Amino acid sequence: MKNYSIFSLVKESLKYHEGWQNALPNRPLKDKYDIIIIGGGGHGLATAYYLAKKHNLKNIAVIEKGWLGGGNTGRNTTIVRSNYTMDESAKIYELSVKLFEGLSNELNYNVMFSQRGLLHIAHNVHDMQEIGRRGHAIWLNGIDSEYLNPKQVSKMVPTLNMNGRYPVVGALLQRRGGTARHDAVAWGFARAASNLGVDIVQHAEVTKFLIKNGKAQGVEVRQGKELKKIMAGRIGVVTAGHSGVMANMAGFRLPIESFPLQALVSEPLKPIIDCVIMSNAVHVYVSQSDKGELVVGAGSDPYISYSQRGAFNSIEHIMSPLVELFPFVSRLKMLRQWAGIVDVTIDRSPIIAKTPVENLFFNCGWGTGGFKATPGSGYVFASSLAGKEMDPIAKPFSIERFYTGSLVDEGAAAAVAH
Repeated sequence: MKNYSIFSLVKESLKYHEGWQNALPNRPLKDKYDIIIIGGGGHGLATAYYLAKKHNLKNIAVIEKGWLGGGNTGRNTTIVRSNYTMDESAKIYELSVKLFEGLSNELNYNVMFSQRGLLHIAHNVHDMQEIGRRGHAIWLNGIDSEYLNPKQVSKMVPTLNMNGRYPVVGALLQRRGGTARHDAVAWGFARAASNLGVDIVQHAEVTKFLIKNGKAQGVEVRQGKELKKIMAGRIGVVTAGHSGVMANMAGFRLPIESFPLQALVSEPLKPIIDCVIMSNAVHVYVSQSDKGELVVGAGSDPYISYSQRGAFNSIEHIMSPLVELFPFVSRLKMLRQWAGIVDVTIDRSPIIAKTPVENLFFNCGWGTGGFKATPGSGYVFASSLAGKEMDPIAKPFSIERFYTGSLVDEGAAAAVAH
């Protein structure tokens, strides 16, 4: 498959863009693979890419029930950061940011990673104490972070209401944080993995795990009306909000719950917010897309559900604090609202682990941190699937931590409570 370049863009523009190849070849499923990845979101596709690229494994399939990136990958607010408080989290999220920094060149696909800076604002003494602790924890892990006083915050974001109902008294800034284009990340990994020989099959539903004597040997897949048994040496499940359903299918339970997480997007504006702004205290975060839309995120629904619909009661909850911070949005029209399904563990950290079924691995439980972890998650999950032991960065995120009590508590690290 041809690489994208400035020359190919110019050439195709002169031909009205009629000569582009399909991004993915339509390959049928084979009867047997070395490794099957279930879930064609960013994490699953990144896993397949790194298996092929770093571990030279080519006999791999990614099986997706819907379409690529149609799950949580396409339903988040595209924020990238690594300012987490625990050492274990810092390693995997910082790995992810570093991979993001070279991802467009590596994949030959513009993932539109913009390191515009991420500002975590404080409104009271408690917030200042919290970002103080957070900043010191981040520094100890060698990750960039700096405190800003109100004057510096106002200079960086002139449209922010500094003295309103929620006065801004300081902020913590990670300059390397920012945003990326979510569907471009998924398609970039998909195209690169396919170029390396990975079979990526959409609209194929795994209906059953083939397990014998406690060992996973393959899966049963439905494509249209046809059922087919696909054998595999190892199976990695990366199905985000539906991981609990997949675990039940394999005969065990995961310590996770799934919630709808609300977000919405405004009509396009001229460039007006040149960074990502998060506020835990007022429960909102916002950035501006390259098209000019304000991308606004808020909390999760207060009940367990697999719904992907926006909730009416969330609109006021989201917009009230945003209007207080940015009064100009009171006249803004919101064009779309949606929910992604987030699977949440008790310590708000992911599960990247072997399971009670031999040769069956799960990567799930990312809560609100999934998109920003996409490259790092794929990198360490690929290493774990390819080797005899779990990747050292993935080891702390085992299922056993819920029995031993060695939790990785990141409950305060999310932009919003969930």
